[in-house]
Amino acid sequence: MCVEKGFTYIWMLFAVALTGVVLAGAGQLWQTEARREKEVELLFTGEQFRQAIGSYYENSPGMPKRFPDSLEKLLADDRFPIVRRHFRKIFLDPMTGRAEWGLIRKPGIGIVGVHSLSVQKPFKRANFHERYATFADAVSYQGWEFVYLPGEAGGSSPQPDSQSQPQSQIKPQQQAQPQLESQPLPRPERLPPREQELSPFPVSPGP
Repeated sequence: MCVEKGFTYIWMLFAVALTGVVLAGAGQLWQTEARREKEVELLFTGEQFRQAIGSYYENSPGMPKRFPDSLEKLLADDRFPIVRRHFRKIFLDPMTGRAEWGLIRKPGIGIVGVHSLSVQKPFKRANFHERYATFADAVSYQGWEFVYLPGEAGGSSPQPDSQSQPQSQIKPQQQAQPQLESQPLPRPERLPPREQELSPFPVSPGP
């Protein structure tokens, strides 16, 4: 009886240990998937910051063009009679969960980009947009720098005027079908007297 209880106890310990291993693996898998989803969100949010900074720069009144000196300027650009908004809100950093970002500044120019403040090592190492090809070698998410360079996509640039097409366009004319010319019907030939009698059709007298 004591031997059976001993075996039962050992099996219970084994089952508990196995359950712990399975739960640990599932938890690790869940954390990995959650991190990958945050990486996708970080790429999207960073791109939104880059485009907003580009909009602020490209729509600068007068010359020279200026970058914002704070992220709040993206929410309320007071350089115009009517305040403009280049950004809806300051998004949270998906990796830290805070609305605090690392700012990339150039002296005398302003903020040209942002980056995450997370020191975690990224999972994603390939398949970046060519603009962000350097992200593959980043040691942490702080290396994912979303920087706007003048002339890149994201700033507003004048669109060329589309030339209006003339109302009368030359179209390939359909080939006119030949019309049948009205030609006089041939007059029936006169038949010999004997054949006239046998013919079922009346024969018109000759001239």
